[in-house]
Amino acid sequence: MTSSTAARHGPSRFGAGIRAVGRALPDRVVTNAELEERLDTTDQWIRENIGVQTRRVSAPKEGSGDLGARALLDACEQADVDLATVDLVICGTYTPDNMIPANSVSIMRKAGLTGATGFDVNSGGCPGGVFALDVGAKYVASGEYQRVAVVLADVNSKAFDPTDRTVGVIFGDGAACYLLERTLPGTGIGATILRTDPERYHIAYVSREPRTAADGTPVKSHFGDNFAVMVGREVRDFAMEVMPAFVAELVQKEGATPDDIDLYLLHQANLHIIHAILDRLGQPVSKTVTNVQRNGNTSGAGLALAMRDALDEGRLRPGDRVVLAAFGAGMSYGGTIIRWCGPDDFQGTL
Repeated sequence: MTSSTAARHGPSRFGAGIRAVGRALPDRVVTNAELEERLDTTDQWIRENIGVQTRRVSAPKEGSGDLGARALLDACEQADVDLATVDLVICGTYTPDNMIPANSVSIMRKAGLTGATGFDVNSGGCPGGVFALDVGAKYVASGEYQRVAVVLADVNSKAFDPTDRTVGVIFGDGAACYLLERTLPGTGIGATILRTDPERYHIAYVSREPRTAADGTPVKSHFGDNFAVMVGREVRDFAMEVMPAFVAELVQKEGATPDDIDLYLLHQANLHIIHAILDRLGQPVSKTVTNVQRNGNTSGAGLALAMRDALDEGRLRPGDRVVLAAFGAGMSYGGTIIRWCGPDDFQGTL
């Protein structure tokens, strides 16, 4: 049975809006041609089945904390605010620098932020772009915190079995940061739905098991005997069976129709799945922004990175309705609708 939770931002003194979006991507670009040399795959197969052409891969000593700190600093620069005014950092990740402390603490330390509070949200990696955002929005709307940084950061490649093409062709590394602030009630982040289907637990997860190569030598990931596992066909089936109706339900919860939405930002897992979901909603691909073709699946950061691209392209205007929807390990999935804020919507209390 699928469990369901509808997250509601009930009556509140404040709304919660996204003031800026920070971005951090590793320097190294890995092409499909490079993967052809070491995995049993082809550029044609990857393009036709996933839509990925390149992906970013972190340096050996570059962790999610490093990328997350860069994204946090970039968000502050985009908003033209002092880092010291951030009073809460929430990190969505499944690849922390260490099991403890929280990865948010690593991000704060590397960014040079003191005097703030930090904790992590592990919602299964990819759904973090909605789940962690929802947590941050609730803290802002409560009035308890004024400026909240929600950082999504994963070094997916460090969780790979280097011989496993099922994950190697899809994922890339990256980080993004939503910078949240108080807004006028009724603006910013609106209807949100979060769900989890534990019966699909083993479709995507990180296993803990020793592995050996064909010659008997041990195989390790950066995290030792921890390896990302994904059953691609079942993930695709889930996305196509569940997500179109889920997005339609989310839009209806907002009292709108699919045609009323100005921009759809969907989980950057597979370019063809994104286009298929829009098609089933009766919406043109012109109403989305995608980065999976050049970044790969960057886990929870993918949605926020797409939002940053939309901002850079001038695709977001005050009053626009934006759908965010993501799915991933669990299987957990979530969506939210944002009424995009302009400068006059923010409280200006800082």
